Amino acid sequence: MGEFITEGEFYLTAIFVFFLCGIATFLFGRISVKYIEGEMAKEGIESPVWDKGIGARLIMYAMVIAANKSATQSPVDDESILRHTRKKDKNLAWFFIFTTVIMFLLIVVHSIFFPL
Repeated sequence: MGEFITEGEFYLTAIFVFFLCGIATFLFGRISVKYIEGEMAKEGIESPVWDKGIGARLIMYAMVIAANKSATQSPVDDESILRHTRKKDKNLAWFFIFTTVIMFLLIVVHSIFFPL
């Protein structure tokens, strides 16, 4: 009676956010990162050699695009990323960051309120 949300509703929400996070990751990687790296390749700039297959550069690209400024030291080429960013890349980066943060918050909430 005093419950704010039931366990079933929480899991339905978590599953929905999990799929949204997957969709955001797929779209950002396939649309934005692929376009930016293609434009960088035309300039002769290679994608990071330390990230072949694991996709950690997606997070860094999204942070650079969302912050809209380059860092003094970064493992990715911030200036060329910003130079080739389009409006839809910025929207996809924010969608990717937002869904990822919500997913991690749900994981933390689950570990606090629904322990094993």
